[in-house]
Amino acid sequence: MADRVVPGPVNDNDCIKEAVCISTRKIMDSCRDKDCVEDLRVYPTVSSLPYIESAFSVRPKCAQLLQCDVSVSEICLNRGYYTVDVTYFYKITGETFPANQSFTGLAVFDKRVMLFGSEGRVRSFSSDGSGTPDGAGSMPYAEVDAVDPIALHMSLAETALPDPGIDQRDIPQAILDSFGEEISVTGGTRHVYVTLGQFSIIRLERSTQLLIPAYDYCLPDKECVGSSEDDPCTMFGRIRFPVEEFFPPDNVQNCEEYKDLV
Repeated sequence: MADRVVPGPVNDNDCIKEAVCISTRKIMDSCRDKDCVEDLRVYPTVSSLPYIESAFSVRPKCAQLLQCDVSVSEICLNRGYYTVDVTYFYKITGETFPANQSFTGLAVFDKRVMLFGSEGRVRSFSSDGSGTPDGAGSMPYAEVDAVDPIALHMSLAETALPDPGIDQRDIPQAILDSFGEEISVTGGTRHVYVTLGQFSIIRLERSTQLLIPAYDYCLPDKECVGSSEDDPCTMFGRIRFPVEEFFPPDNVQNCEEYKDLV
């Protein structure tokens, strides 16, 4: 059996200076999706209602992803697997025809995926006072990467399609504030529906400690632009950047030798 790699200098490869232990989040499972969300109800702003009521038809202009709410739940029957529930909040902008009046509204899309998140029973505590004394530390972290969707189609309907309605949802106040006015929950006699193309990546991660190769410290190559005059700042600009003062020595035994590097 090969010797296990331990933290410290690495001699096998000149490019790798040492192996270091880091505390980070490891991706346990992930998936990517290309969702075509059809007939998503758009709840217009109050000022947009008159334009929609008098329109012959509507067409999409753009869609903006405002926020994603993410939650994780354990699946009891499948050990190590979790469901990730994602709620996408969109700001939809459309245009009426033939008046060419722009209107905005809120659309909400719910998505659920199942991913492997492994198991963990550790409870984490930190010196800053944060911690998980209630055992929540056993749950993995969910991360969602998403881009603004593509507004593919928009239509008007006299009869509303089955929809839970945003009146039954807890819409974050920051989402409502982004419209600058009140959202019409009930709407008028005509209803707007949009079809969106959404790209997203969903990951489940766990806090862990990893041993990784280190090539060198991350010292920026670009110098900050300062004064060119012959003054104290110019003199200070000629002083070498003290790299060793920003990074700890590898061990305390060589502390004095470490200082000699200045």
